[in-house]
Amino acid sequence: MHLSSYPFTVRLIGFTPGETAQLEALLAQAPGMGPGAGPSYSCLHDDSLQEPDLYIANGDSPTALTRLGCLPPGSLQPALVIGNPVGGPWCTLARPVQPPQLHEALADLLDTRVQVLVQQSTRARRVLAERRRRPRLAPDCETTAFYTRQRRGPVNGAVLIVDKECQLRNQVARVLGPRRVSVEWTDSLCAAVRLCDETPVSLVLINTAATGIEPYDLCSSIKSQDGAQRTPVVFLVEQSFHYDSVRARRAGARGLLTTPVAGRHWMLTFQKLLDLPV
Repeated sequence: MHLSSYPFTVRLIGFTPGETAQLEALLAQAPGMGPGAGPSYSCLHDDSLQEPDLYIANGDSPTALTRLGCLPPGSLQPALVIGNPVGGPWCTLARPVQPPQLHEALADLLDTRVQVLVQQSTRARRVLAERRRRPRLAPDCETTAFYTRQRRGPVNGAVLIVDKECQLRNQVARVLGPRRVSVEWTDSLCAAVRLCDETPVSLVLINTAATGIEPYDLCSSIKSQDGAQRTPVVFLVEQSFHYDSVRARRAGARGLLTTPVAGRHWMLTFQKLLDLPV
C-alpha cells in the first residue's frame, strides 16, 4: 500500500534546465489530493541545504551516475535513473517518461524507504547528514586520518535568527534544546550585524519573508566583517520567494531552506553546519 499524501522532496541530478522544468511539471501532476491519493513531490533548489527524500538522476550523464555511486553506504534516499539502462542497484525508467509510470516508480521507492527507516529505528541507528559543501565525485579511498586532517571544525557560538517575529526562534530552540546550543533572535538589521561582530555566532538564519529585511544586503554586511567568513548564513524562503542564487552566492550565503522546515530537517541541517552530537 502506497503512502498517503505528503510533500516529499526530490533532488534532480544531471538534467538540463529544459528537462528539469519538464520533470518538475510531471511531478506536480502526482495525485497527491483526493480519493486514492498518493505522495506529492516538490523539487529542491540547487542551493537547498535540505536532505532530499529521494533522487532522480539522468542516466545519460556520467557525472550524475558517479554522484549516485558515491552516496554513503546505507543512504536512506533511494534513486530513480531516467534514460539508458545502467548497471547498479537503482530503479530505472526509460524515455519518454510517462506520468503514471513515473509516479508509480517513485511511490514504490518511497515505500521501500519507509521500510528501511522502520528497520533502522528498531536497531537504534541514527541518520547522519552529508557535511560536504560539494557533491562527491569519487568514493572515499583514503584513511580516516586523512579526512580528519582535511576537516575544519565549525565556529563555536550561538545560532542567530533574524526575523520580525519570535516563533521561528522558539521552534529552533525546541529542536536544539537538548544540545544546549544558545539560540538568539533579533528583528533589527543593525543589531544582527553588531552581534555577529561582537559575539561568537555559529550560524545565521535569515527569514526572507519578514518585512523590512533585505536578506542579500544583510548577508553581505555580516560576511564582510573580520572573522565572519566561516560563519554560515542561511536564507529561509517560502515557495513563492524568488531566490536569486547568483546574488546570494556573491553575498556569501551558504544556501537556503524552504519553509516550513520539519524538525528532522532542522536537525540534519544543524548536523551539517554545526559540530553537534548525533
